[in-house]
Amino acid sequence: MNAHDATAPRPAPPSQEAGDASPARPPRPPKREVHGWVILDKPAGMTSTHAVARVKRAFAAKKAGHAGTLDPLATGCLPIALGEATKTVPFVMDGRKLYRFTVRWGVETDTDDAEGQPVATSDERPAAEAIRALLPRFTGTIEQVPPRFSAIKIAGERAYDLAREGQAVEIAPRTITVHRLALTTATTDEAVFEIECGKGAYVRALARDLGRALGCRGHVVQLRRTEVGPFAEAGLVPLDLIEAEGGPAPTALLPAEAALADLPALAVSRADAGRLRRGQPILLRGRDAPQFDGPVAIRAEGQLIAIADAAAGELVPRRVFNFAR
Repeated sequence: MNAHDATAPRPAPPSQEAGDASPARPPRPPKREVHGWVILDKPAGMTSTHAVARVKRAFAAKKAGHAGTLDPLATGCLPIALGEATKTVPFVMDGRKLYRFTVRWGVETDTDDAEGQPVATSDERPAAEAIRALLPRFTGTIEQVPPRFSAIKIAGERAYDLAREGQAVEIAPRTITVHRLALTTATTDEAVFEIECGKGAYVRALARDLGRALGCRGHVVQLRRTEVGPFAEAGLVPLDLIEAEGGPAPTALLPAEAALADLPALAVSRADAGRLRRGQPILLRGRDAPQFDGPVAIRAEGQLIAIADAAAGELVPRRVFNFAR
């Protein structure tokens, strides 16, 4: 009889003495309705997905998501939405993002960061003046080819999965917006930059393209996101305060409407709130009518109830919130 035959008799498990038994894991707390934003200071070496899972577990939350992936190498601002706050994620992702990053010259890698393998090298090193002179070329509305190792889908497959399998990955250029790009410090082998950019920009790809344009090659060795939409570095919460023994720090959870700080706000009556909650539009009356154009955060009796689009004298609900669930 083959040792791997499923019908082969299996030896009885060894008996466990009371003193030898492994301690039982404590039961996980039941999932609960938690609504709000956690602005995590993501540590290096952790994926965004893992970070979301740990925050979700710490709060015992039923639902969670994040507003913009950070590479494992990167640290800093990872906004994580819990519960009804997940409905506001698009408004954060559409906001501007600020990064500080360090580029090491002389080597280009297949991942465009320090985790990859070298694919090109150079003995050239750029002077600070040459770097600054080049930056206007990478500012404004530009075309950028994302890294081969990225989450972009090609024929239904993630680019990084194809790249890891050794397949040729051809990614079409994308139009991105770089609002500001500045050199802060420079040494012979490295340069530190600050960038303010819009949705879809890859800092790793920018470092790669700077290195190619300067004739010296380059890759990112440090990357920190300092701001996403309304969430800035000063408000970041370290993971240890979220996973504290007594539970997350009370200040770690911001209200769901913190994501909507850049939207105009309007208070409505209880009757109008009821219509919006049922998915029905309401009329913009009197002096309110001309001042709104686009999404509006709607409140009633001191609580966020909806995000509505203002058009043609009406407010049409786009997202409706139910914090009592």
